[in-house]
Amino acid sequence: MGTVLVFKTSVTTNRSVSKVRPLLDRLMDESEKWNFDLEDCDHILRVEAVSVQPAAIIKNMRRAGFACVELED
Repeated sequence: MGTVLVFKTSVTTNRSVSKVRPLLDRLMDESEKWNFDLEDCDHILRVEAVSVQPAAIIKNMRRAGFACVELED
């Protein structure tokens, strides 16, 4: 079983999700999943992963022009 990582982001639209989709998909194996909760006030990105490090997600999101901060438990 993997780890669930939770991030606060500045992704607010489905168009923005489409922009980051290739970046996130490239970071993960087929068995790993991610999704956005755009209705949450923090525009949450949830990642269920085994091999992905939070720093890699943050770095790629920032390169795409979006804020991304890991939330603690």
